[in-house]
Amino acid sequence: MANIFSDLNLAFTAHPVTGAVTRKTDRDAVRQSVKSLILTNFYERPFKPDIGCSIRNYLFELWTPATKQQMENAVLEVIKNYEPRARVLRVLVSDNPDLNSLVVSVAFTVRNDSTPVVLDVLLERVR
Repeated sequence: MANIFSDLNLAFTAHPVTGAVTRKTDRDAVRQSVKSLILTNFYERPFKPDIGCSIRNYLFELWTPATKQQMENAVLEVIKNYEPRARVLRVLVSDNPDLNSLVVSVAFTVRNDSTPVVLDVLLERVR
């Protein structure tokens, strides 16, 4: 019997019939969890200050190969430490200076499923 991974849908959409909060399963649940970890800053979660990678702090840094490597390592480390359902294949951070944004691409597989999942997270500067 295969494991079924299940998480609450963080959009908190209501089920059309029951009215209960919907849930995400398997790949969608892990994808949502990985995105949440990437967007979490240190000290943002109560009683768990070490969860996060503070990737938004890098938005205002000078874009160098060393900065790019630091961002990729931060994303890889937070996923390896706090999402045991995902096995990371590759993390790639690319910049778009014309739009003042970064794109974090994470390729991973879900445990007990060999199909690769690619998650792209767009980070933009607001100011």
